[in-house]
Amino acid sequence: MRKIYVSADKRQQDDYRSVMDALNSIPEDYHEPITIYIAPGAYHEKITIDRAYITLEGTGERREDTILTFDDYANDIMEDGMKRGTFRSYSVFIDAHDVTLKNLTIENASGDSLTHGQAIALYADGDRIVVDSCRLLGHQDTLFTGPLPPKEIEKNGFIGPKQFAPRINGRQYYKECYICGDIDFIFGSATAYFEDCTIESLRHFPKEDSGNNSGQIQGYVTAASTPEGQDYGYVFSKCGFISEECPAGTVYLGRPWRDYAKTVFVDCHFDAHIHPALFHDWGKENARKTVFYGVGRCRKESGGGFSEKDNFVRELEEEELSAFSKDKVLSGADKCSSF
Repeated sequence: MRKIYVSADKRQQDDYRSVMDALNSIPEDYHEPITIYIAPGAYHEKITIDRAYITLEGTGERREDTILTFDDYANDIMEDGMKRGTFRSYSVFIDAHDVTLKNLTIENASGDSLTHGQAIALYADGDRIVVDSCRLLGHQDTLFTGPLPPKEIEKNGFIGPKQFAPRINGRQYYKECYICGDIDFIFGSATAYFEDCTIESLRHFPKEDSGNNSGQIQGYVTAASTPEGQDYGYVFSKCGFISEECPAGTVYLGRPWRDYAKTVFVDCHFDAHIHPALFHDWGKENARKTVFYGVGRCRKESGGGFSEKDNFVRELEEEELSAFSKDKVLSGADKCSSF
């Protein structure tokens, strides 16, 4: 396996100063595994990984030590007078199969979502993608698990690098990650399995805007766009959903970006910020008939069950849970060994 080293201060003569310099050094016809080891530090650059069998790994003792950061955002006005839009706002873009990120912080540092709108930290579009022991930091739309849905709802809504690309579902595995945001901060169409992750909801509206309305909705964790007929969307296993900022009952676990959204939680813990109804229908009557939203063996801070959940949310029976194991969700003869 080939190894490449990156350090902002060129600790060794052969080190690259930037991650993109290291990626650009790889020949287009090179198809063997490569690990790019990134020294501790903050790397302010917009990164695209478009080669297969690439691993980016931070070499610090902690994932906080190596930071890949950029600050594009949807409301930014481009030279042609158009807004940048969601899908050009990413800090790191994976556009390949068999890519692994490990021991890194990936950040969109643009700022709050009220001012900046959507701002993607990680745009991941490919099969057999592994994100291991990473932090994904942002506000609205922190993590996009591609592909895009087949059609945009608003004109020019999909402007970006994959706007006209074929929509190919991929499998993605997030292990022991920390992901934070406020509005729809985990969204997309992929089959994605989240294991032992910490998911933190940030406050969307500042405290001074709340007035006497302490129950003002502060956010939505997920917005899946699972295509019709796809077996799995998002599965969260043994994850903790926390918030230091959001009042009790002000964050929904998810809402359907598209009608056939699938999102399941197994053996998860929900702090008090999670709304007692669990999910929101986004005002889509048809989605109530087509979504698959479920919880199984989950716990909430206040104890008890989920009696306030809406009728389109399922509390899964014990015999149903085996269908949502990691092996089942990420199955396939060609699955990644890291799954």
